[in-house]
Amino acid sequence: MSENSQHDHHGHGHGDGGADGPGWTRAAKMLQDASPITVPEGASAMTIHVQWEPGDPGTPPHRHSGPAFGYVIKGAVRFELEGEPERIVEAGGTFWEPGGDAIHYQDGNALDDETTEFVVTMMCAPGKPMLELVDEEELKERAHLRAPRPTA
Repeated sequence: MSENSQHDHHGHGHGDGGADGPGWTRAAKMLQDASPITVPEGASAMTIHVQWEPGDPGTPPHRHSGPAFGYVIKGAVRFELEGEPERIVEAGGTFWEPGGDAIHYQDGNALDDETTEFVVTMMCAPGKPMLELVDEEELKERAHLRAPRPTA
């Protein structure tokens, strides 16, 4: 769900003009193509800039009511979504999550000696918080859905 894609199968044309195409087709580069997505009816959207200090573990386990799309500006994000192995997304990389029931376990700074920054656009169902923390009891109940932890 959070994998990056380097193709544009939607036919929007951005980034497909090649070296000889019109300037507007060379100005945009596909960074992420997420599908399928489900946007809650009547959703609102918010784009935020996040800056984690060195070693900051980030937001505790949480979920969003709608999809979220992120781009790492600087540093490296330790990213873990329920059912997927933990991974590191470095500057210039993207991530996404579907929202809804899926737990987002980690979004912290993967670096101990450098600040990490990313921008994320989140869509939110009406009447729901943009971010909802997951309590310890639910984490225990859903432990079987979490991918195996990396070994040191």
